[in-house]
Amino acid sequence: MSLNGSAYIVGAYEHPTRKADDLSVARLHADVAKGALEDAGLSKHDIDGYFCAGDAPGLGTTTIAEYLGLKLRHVDSTECGGSAPILHVAHAAEAIAAGRCNVALITLAGRPRAQMAAAQAAAKSNGMKAPLALRPPDPDAPELAFELPYGPATQNLYAAVAKRHMYEFDTTSEQLAWIKVAASHHAQHNPNAMLREVVTVEDVVNSPMVSDPLHRLDCCVMSDGGGAIIVARPEIARDLKRPLVKVRGTGEAPKHGMGGKLDLTYSAAAWSGPLAFAEAGVTPADIQYASLYDSFTITVLMQLEDLGFCKKGEGGRFVADGNLISGVGKLPFNTDGGGLCNNHPANRGGVTKIIEAVRQLRGEAHPAVQVPNCSLALANGIGGALASRHTAGTLILERL
Repeated sequence: MSLNGSAYIVGAYEHPTRKADDLSVARLHADVAKGALEDAGLSKHDIDGYFCAGDAPGLGTTTIAEYLGLKLRHVDSTECGGSAPILHVAHAAEAIAAGRCNVALITLAGRPRAQMAAAQAAAKSNGMKAPLALRPPDPDAPELAFELPYGPATQNLYAAVAKRHMYEFDTTSEQLAWIKVAASHHAQHNPNAMLREVVTVEDVVNSPMVSDPLHRLDCCVMSDGGGAIIVARPEIARDLKRPLVKVRGTGEAPKHGMGGKLDLTYSAAAWSGPLAFAEAGVTPADIQYASLYDSFTITVLMQLEDLGFCKKGEGGRFVADGNLISGVGKLPFNTDGGGLCNNHPANRGGVTKIIEAVRQLRGEAHPAVQVPNCSLALANGIGGALASRHTAGTLILERL
């Protein structure tokens, strides 16, 4: 069953905070839900489907539904990290098409930055070493015994992918740096962005090395906050008198170790992307704006290749010389500054990719970065780690 046209995004909201010292995670979920409802012109009584992932506290859908006072007939707690909200939009469209709900709310929220600061302060006051992470490895994870002895960390896993890409395709650190440069050009116009200073290629490659070949400025920010999306049945969307943003194509796919037959040169977007393009009936050349998951610069480059915006191995040349900068290059990306400069709420950036794509399609992005007459946009998420296991989700959205 095709989901093309089965549902519309009618509400979108991004929390303005980047450090939530005095707000609970549940409160952040409530704040973004309220913002999205107001954006759509709906009330909580219109919501009959709710979607969230592992960032929600307690029993997830049940806890937040109780906290918000929602009366529901459909819930979905699909968990796949940062790509979860993108999958949730597709799953909401499926549920609407199947008659399971009429209006679906999707929320994401968290406060890892505030929690880390509190943990570090507590450790310092007790004369202890500051914690390296808030969440310890899951002792029941089957891969733990095989991987933990080698000390995997998020930045190391992405650095391995970057190093392999450089080896296979002669990609350079300077080419990766252009991705950060583009993000910074956009973030300067976003008053809520954590990093608003425009940087150069030299700034990026001269920033401290985090994990060879990735420098500090190749890495995303760590932030609190969140976002929410509301997806509705077509006839409801048309009655709301809001810009119509149609869900035109969807795709999702996991990639894992495959028994040791792991190829670091591609991501799961190589599978989710073609599914979305086929359902939408368009090609990468038709896309006017792209929201791409940017946990690291290499993450963006991999998606550009795997989604078909350029051939495998040509991502470095594709991003160079400002090709991702709105008004300069041919494929504007992450015009809010993305995870590299704006925010990466709860260490899960998928929801912000949808929100900025909706802004572009509505013509509500900052005038300095708004893509003229933007009618077709793509949002892609990567949840997990490129070098081990992750899930990709792809959305193609259309302004009618």
